[in-house]
Amino acid sequence: MPPSQPAHRVTYGDWQTPPDLARACLARLAPHHPSPAAIVEPTCGVGAFLVAARSQHRDAALHGWELNPAHLDAARAALPSASLHRADFFETPWEQVFSKLPDPLLVVGNPPWVTASALGALDARNRPAPGNPTALRGLDARTGRSNFDVSEWMILRLVDALADRDATLAMLCKSAVARRVVETLARRGAPPTMLGLWPVDARVHFAASVDACLFALRTAPGDPRGATPVYTSLDASAATRTLGLADDTLVPDLDVWRDTAPMRGVCDPEWRSGLKHDCAAVMELTLDGDGYRDAQGESVMLERDACFPLLKGTDVARGRLTPTRAVIVPQRRLGDDTARLATEAPAVWAWLTRHAEALRARRSSIYRGRCDFAVFGVGDYAFAPWKVAISGLHKSLDFALVGPHEGRPVMFDDTCYFAPFAHEDEAREAHAKLTSAAARRFFEARVFWDAKRPIHKSLLQSLDLARVPR
Repeated sequence: MPPSQPAHRVTYGDWQTPPDLARACLARLAPHHPSPAAIVEPTCGVGAFLVAARSQHRDAALHGWELNPAHLDAARAALPSASLHRADFFETPWEQVFSKLPDPLLVVGNPPWVTASALGALDARNRPAPGNPTALRGLDARTGRSNFDVSEWMILRLVDALADRDATLAMLCKSAVARRVVETLARRGAPPTMLGLWPVDARVHFAASVDACLFALRTAPGDPRGATPVYTSLDASAATRTLGLADDTLVPDLDVWRDTAPMRGVCDPEWRSGLKHDCAAVMELTLDGDGYRDAQGESVMLERDACFPLLKGTDVARGRLTPTRAVIVPQRRLGDDTARLATEAPAVWAWLTRHAEALRARRSSIYRGRCDFAVFGVGDYAFAPWKVAISGLHKSLDFALVGPHEGRPVMFDDTCYFAPFAHEDEAREAHAKLTSAAARRFFEARVFWDAKRPIHKSLLQSLDLARVPR
């Protein structure tokens, strides 16, 4: 959701569904649920879905629930014959509500795209209580976490309330929320029938920079893997892949996952994360001939033994593989005492000591109890001369072959992952395999590109390079 919007809009998830989008969603659902007896919109706002349903399902009874009185008045003006109620979703006994309505039911809507932590920061009241008040199986402690999507909780609440009914549930939500719902329901066992996931352009319809979709399911028992057809758009007539659980892991393409399963295993060498220091203004420098420049552009002379060329995630993703930066590496292995620098690299030690306050102010708890100026992501692997690296944050499978720079091993920041090699020929062979069509197909069947960090260690580590065809 747009962060610039007023706080009350965030509190109530108040982004109304455009009428044309509501009509398109109902048209897409029609083949799956052609003749509902009743249509329910649990958080109806001004009633966009119900207004669209009035023309597409003339014989269906229309029912809506809404907390905002102004929105409810607008919905009543647009839908004089509908049954509309003022209610808080989280206090509504949905099992009782649905028990009074005739089958088949169509439950549609656009629950708030907001996290519990955002609501907490606003001291909002319209949110689920901490813990697991409705005993939703599969959620476990999720509703007790500091940050989860409220719409996920709401969708699963409705699924439970509709368990014994002939019903279709269809919601506009974040794509990541739809995936978590699929995973939760599949892990419970005997999941409902997943009808599909259709992408929706949230930027166009809601001015929101998030991957969104129309997600629909029927309450009838479905595939135990939670197999969910995924379409390229609301207009697409056929799914291009099937999302679901495979080997206890949610994957974006069940068919390709199965086809590429022979390449699964454990990668050797082990993939590693780049250097983590959390203080770029002190630890990172600009290369300047035989010396360095600091964040203010001032010349700094430091011992090369503790300074190494650095590539960041953006460099790797964009193929900028000639380092222009350096990073101070005060340790060779995790746990090394950095005090050795006082004699081995006195200029570096003086530099770090001068900025000790900034380094001690690093917020991550991983530095607590560690020696002064400690970093993470160090070990013999970090100093390997040859590496194959990839950015974890970019939405691409661009593996980079990186060798020494001016005789020095290249370091990466902690947005990168790399496989270390002692010899150039080994690195080149691994790079050729990782950039092959077979490896790309393997990863594409397992990566969710809308994730905050689509590339992660467990994904990379799951490909056995020895099993990739030459």
